[in-house]
Amino acid sequence: PVITEGAFDSQNLAFWDPLRECYVDYHRHSVYIDGQRTRHIMTCTSKDFRKWTKPKFIDFGDAPLEHLYTNAVTPYYRAPHIYMGFPKRFVPERSMYGHEHNGMSDAVYMTSRDGLRFKRWTEALVRPGLQPERWENRNNMTAWGILETANDLPSAPKELSIFTTEGYYRGDGCRLRRFTVRADGFVSVNAPLRDGELLTRALTFEGNQLSLNVATSAAGSVRVEIQEENGKAIKGFALRDADEIYGDELDRRVTWKGSGDVSSLAGKPVRLRFVLSDADLYSLQFVATPA
Repeated sequence: PVITEGAFDSQNLAFWDPLRECYVDYHRHSVYIDGQRTRHIMTCTSKDFRKWTKPKFIDFGDAPLEHLYTNAVTPYYRAPHIYMGFPKRFVPERSMYGHEHNGMSDAVYMTSRDGLRFKRWTEALVRPGLQPERWENRNNMTAWGILETANDLPSAPKELSIFTTEGYYRGDGCRLRRFTVRADGFVSVNAPLRDGELLTRALTFEGNQLSLNVATSAAGSVRVEIQEENGKAIKGFALRDADEIYGDELDRRVTWKGSGDVSSLAGKPVRLRFVLSDADLYSLQFVATPA
């Protein structure tokens, strides 16, 4: 064995990360607090898949300690510098009437930019749902990988598919069920019709246009202001200059008085202020397009 510290009876995994130029492992282990065991996730790296660094528990910041049975961590193919994970959260003290084994599970979601510190959402990404057998122990484990698949709607863009297990302890045998989301659609910044705002931290960018993955209602909208690092609106990119965005697109270019050229701000620290009304913002990206 090349990694010996941990529990290796579930979906442990390793993959090559071309950006970090190393193999990356994620596997289950347990932490003990006041004598109570909680299943957790460890990680380590290797240059040759034979010699590995000492495993470390990943850091969830201020997220509460929960039993995480698996991890399904993978680089996101649309942004390979971001890791996405789909742990199976285990709730051992709960059970449904008539079920043979205590415990139930669902799938949660987490992301990381360094592979060690993860933002983990505590709300379920995939709930057990209306099928009684999915409320049984050892179900709702997300398989490794995110697939881009055709949409059932002929005019809609491709979507993302993940697969989770069901049928453990019930039925003729285990199987995988597919769940779909739009591209980048695992989480969003959401605002009601009465509106809400998002202000980013200071950032620098390359490119000459700002692209949004965004969806609004027929009455909703999104507007974007670009600010200096100190919060002052930049002339020509203030909220009053922003063209209203409405619709549902994966690649909506932002404009101010009809122009989307932001090349004059490239390389400078700026903040983005979003004013949303009955809208979801899934992702943003600065892109380079021909003049």
